[in-house]
Amino acid sequence: MMKKLYPLLSVLFLIYWGCEDKKEPPTEVTLWGKVYSIEDTERLDLSYNQLTGSIPSKIGNLKNLTYLSLSENLLTGEIPSEIWNLTNLIELNFHNNDLTGSISPEIGNLTNLTNLRLSDNHFTGSIPSEIGNLTNLTELHISGSDIGVNQHPGSIPPEIGNLTNLTFLSLGNKQLTGSIPPEIGNLTKLTYLDLYRNELTGSIPPEIGNLVNLEKIFLHQNELTGSIPSEIGNMTNLNSITSDGNQLSGSIPPEIGNLTNLRGLYLYNNQLSGSIPPEIGNLTSLIQLDLHKNQLTGSIPSEIGNLTNLTYLYLYDNQLTGSIPPEIGNLTSLSWLISMYNQLTGSIPPEIGNLTNLTRLELHTNQLTGSIPPEIGNLTNLTRLELHTNQLIGEIPESICDLTNLNWSPDFINPNYLYSFLFNNQLCPPYPSCIEDDVGEQDTSNCD
Repeated sequence: MMKKLYPLLSVLFLIYWGCEDKKEPPTEVTLWGKVYSIEDTERLDLSYNQLTGSIPSKIGNLKNLTYLSLSENLLTGEIPSEIWNLTNLIELNFHNNDLTGSISPEIGNLTNLTNLRLSDNHFTGSIPSEIGNLTNLTELHISGSDIGVNQHPGSIPPEIGNLTNLTFLSLGNKQLTGSIPPEIGNLTKLTYLDLYRNELTGSIPPEIGNLVNLEKIFLHQNELTGSIPSEIGNMTNLNSITSDGNQLSGSIPPEIGNLTNLRGLYLYNNQLSGSIPPEIGNLTSLIQLDLHKNQLTGSIPSEIGNLTNLTYLYLYDNQLTGSIPPEIGNLTSLSWLISMYNQLTGSIPPEIGNLTNLTRLELHTNQLTGSIPPEIGNLTNLTRLELHTNQLIGEIPESICDLTNLNWSPDFINPNYLYSFLFNNQLCPPYPSCIEDDVGEQDTSNCD
């Protein structure tokens, strides 16, 4: 009888031994000295904790995570591949660490993501096309840090156009190359678009005009060419256009006058030509207008006087001609008026005296004629006045001595840029006592 039981007992023993030897799967994970339940942890926020070292791969065991934030730490190394298995994630935030390596194509597994923040790290490699799988995304932040390596030696993948729920897209400061894909026009829910400080080439696609909900667009410091598309006039919710530091050419489209919510228009340091369109006067919400360092011609339109909220007006380093319109005197909020290095003619309008909030008035290196209007003495907040290198004539009004915040210099010997200058005109003595030693060289051959 016992002999018959031996084989059965052996089998039972082996089964028992196998069960005893088999390890149960872990139910907990220890991360940075704290224990987390694998089943119950759905949210993990360790931002602003001065965490160092690399992200532990076992964080990928927290399969039920919907929110993971390790932002604002000192984490280094690559993102572990196990992160891309957390397919329940809705928000992933690694912003502002020192992470390196590339962004894996496996990021495309996280199809439930609505918010992805990988900005201000030191990733290399291209943005994977699989990013286009994340069709639930409303915010995508992959902008670079100002420190260290931020190279994405690739282009913006056209699959970005699949992300039709995006409201916020930030890809700035990544050294991206290639052109702006026309598929970007699919992102009709966008309110914020940042592509600044890359190496993008080609023209601004006309499809950008589809982004009718856009409020801010940053395209500055790229290598964009071609003209500003007229379709920009469709984007009537824009309050800021920043497209300086490119190689844009052609004229400023008159459709820009449709953008009546604009508060900032920055098109400086391009190759724009033609005249300033009179439709610019429709932009009555504008606070800053910067068109300097282009090749603009023609006169300053009188409609500029409609911009009564303007505080900064930069028109310098162009080829503008004609006179300063008297309507400039309507801009009573203006703090800086800078229009030197043009070919402006005519006299300084007496209406300039209405601009009592001016702190800087720089009209030098033009061809201005006539006398300095006595109304200039109303500008008592001026800290810098530069009228040198023109063809101004007559006597300097005594009211200039009311400008007690000015430091005068007869020439550029003193490198301090807070000095004011009148030299290289045709101004006649006697000079006001407050500046008689600082008028500099004048051509007095036509003085009485």
